Amino acid sequence: MDKKPLRLLIVEDSQNEAERLAGLFRNAGYATRVQRSTSGAELEQALRQDWDLILVTSCEDIAAAEAIRQVRHATQETPLIELAASNDPELITGALLQGAQDALPRGEDERLILVANRELANLAEYRARHAAEQALQEARARCQLLLESSVDAIAYVHDGMHIHANRTYLELFGHLDTEELAGTPVIDLIAPEAHREIKQHLKNQSGKQNTGELACAVIRADGTRPTVRMHFSSAHYDGEPCTQIVIRPHADNAATLEEQPPTIGDKRDPVTDLPTRNGFIDVAQQALAQNHAITLALIRIDRFCALQSRIGMRDTDSLLAALAGLLRKHVPEQILLGRFGDDLFSFLQPDTSTRQAEPILKELLKKVEGHLFDISGRTIQITLSIGVAGLDKTNTCLQEALDRAYRCCDEAAGNALMRYDPAHELAAAASRGNLQAIVQQALESNAFRLLFQPIISLRGDDERERYEVLLRLINPQGDEISPAEFLDAASETGMLTTIDRWVIRHSLQHLAEQLSKGHDPQLFLHLSGASLQDQTFPGWLEDQLNNVQPTASSLVFQIDEADATTYLRQVQTLVQSLVKLGCRITLSHFGREFNPFNTLRHLPVEFVKIDSAYIQDLANPENKEALQNLLGSLHEQGKRSIVPCVESATVLTTLWQSGVNYIQGYYLQEPSHSMNYDFGAENR
Repeated sequence: MDKKPLRLLIVEDSQNEAERLAGLFRNAGYATRVQRSTSGAELEQALRQDWDLILVTSCEDIAAAEAIRQVRHATQETPLIELAASNDPELITGALLQGAQDALPRGEDERLILVANRELANLAEYRARHAAEQALQEARARCQLLLESSVDAIAYVHDGMHIHANRTYLELFGHLDTEELAGTPVIDLIAPEAHREIKQHLKNQSGKQNTGELACAVIRADGTRPTVRMHFSSAHYDGEPCTQIVIRPHADNAATLEEQPPTIGDKRDPVTDLPTRNGFIDVAQQALAQNHAITLALIRIDRFCALQSRIGMRDTDSLLAALAGLLRKHVPEQILLGRFGDDLFSFLQPDTSTRQAEPILKELLKKVEGHLFDISGRTIQITLSIGVAGLDKTNTCLQEALDRAYRCCDEAAGNALMRYDPAHELAAAASRGNLQAIVQQALESNAFRLLFQPIISLRGDDERERYEVLLRLINPQGDEISPAEFLDAASETGMLTTIDRWVIRHSLQHLAEQLSKGHDPQLFLHLSGASLQDQTFPGWLEDQLNNVQPTASSLVFQIDEADATTYLRQVQTLVQSLVKLGCRITLSHFGREFNPFNTLRHLPVEFVKIDSAYIQDLANPENKEALQNLLGSLHEQGKRSIVPCVESATVLTTLWQSGVNYIQGYYLQEPSHSMNYDFGAENR
């Protein structure tokens, strides 16, 4: 089963029902990230994100048919299942016609999981196929780039006629472009004495004999006849079978070339006579080993594709050569320039910080902007975008610096320079909706918000104020993001322990404020699985408690039953340390695991928070009995029970009769930015 979190969107009025459905998928083995929508506006907002599965029911503010239409308008690939009010064939058929993958009556949980498994498998197959197609396109593009930049002369021939040739091949025979060579028989470029042999080689390739080799003389446009070695092999070009011809110098011609170790001269771009990408990187690696600080810059020609379409490839090459000459003229000799890509030049200045290099680069912007390039009788003006990044003792990864310079170059937005700034890049990533960046920025700028939901004694025998602390994240647009959306991203980047500590520090501040007002609340705080395994956490907490007025007994740490089961030994050690400090412990989502009392037996917890699935449909005698049996066993062990997600008064009688100690939910009060619940009203 896929180990990645299942991103589940539920269109459902009832929060309890949405949580029950989410629980089904968790029990089926999915690590589920859930969001609920109850209206067309909420659904439209939610569909701006990617989802793995969408469950739709008819809501008060949006009918199922409209929800399906809205989903299908936004995405065609995400599987959608309608949970219909009945098994009416017309309802089921209608949902399928509207674009749902399937429709089934509400309550058929086992069938829902089976249908979801099928659709998620189909989605995984679709995404894998799509990724493979993209990878194939990228591989073809890379092959084309390698072909065009190869020092070997390479051509593709079909039925004896040229269909494509790279730049080196064109230069070998003295042709200006591929169009001039297209349709020319390859035999016209071969000396007559070799015609019979080359015809046989081409015939062999059509007969699928894989490779062949021929030494012969070729005829250049200037009439010279150098001897070369031609390699033949079967190939495909643009999906059609053909013959690939690779031409290399013959040993007789190469004998005059002294064997030398590779230098940057072996890796020069034929158009600009600047080092190619590989040559530039080789020198940059050497410079990095010899210098304490290096400035890297990538220089892009603005609107290059439109320019190339307007003036053609031949004039584009002339422009690139002229620009390379202008750049060389206006930079000091110690600076290395390179041709990094079609529209991209590279710049390296050793022993220089990015700030020190900035004046030279800004001067280049002005020089190029004001220069009139004379290309084939036309006057052409261009501008540049420059991205700058640095390398030093603390940052020695060349590829990372190049990536940063590339991103800055993209963001420079024309005739501008942008230096890499970690804070700016983090903010930019956050504004683009990158959840990991949003979380990191929130930690640095305190953009998290704490909410407090009261936990109330149902028996009326405990007057202490208690609140569960809930965490929300505010994105750069000012919208609130729930934990279901951002905690997965935080987990992937190892930020959960940092978030837990942020929550504790700020909760202690709120506690101190309440103490100054004459209140003494007890706060229930979640601990992530990462913090449960963090051996430094108890010591850190003790330091925090030594610096504030609230005592440890004001803190109740909530440990998820699934985490407690998974990390039982670590949790035992941690709980012992927390209890020793004076803190209290709650086991939350109790009853979700197969044998919950086995975990409970090993932990000295004071409170147990029942999983919300136990209070669904308490009018059903079996469900009511299951809850009462669970509570009875807990109370026999002296545990104090908490029932969450109480949304209506209809369940209160059953909860009272079952002996529940505390209740919590929207019926009592939704989470609030302040601890303002009137606990005294419960006892009046």
